[in-house]
Amino acid sequence: MMQKFWADESGATAIEYSLLAVFLGLAVIAGARAVGTTLSGIFPKISSNLSGAA
Repeated sequence: MMQKFWADESGATAIEYSLLAVFLGLAVIAGARAVGTTLSGIFPKISSNLSGAA
């Protein structure tokens, strides 16, 4: 019975997929934060250019 328990790898696949999902989620969050930081620097420049042109 113990040999069968140690040989069973069905839970390992679920753990691997969940780890993959976590790492992909972290990559998406990091990318979104980088884009958000870039955009937050661009919008004030656009606003000042538009108000200066009026």
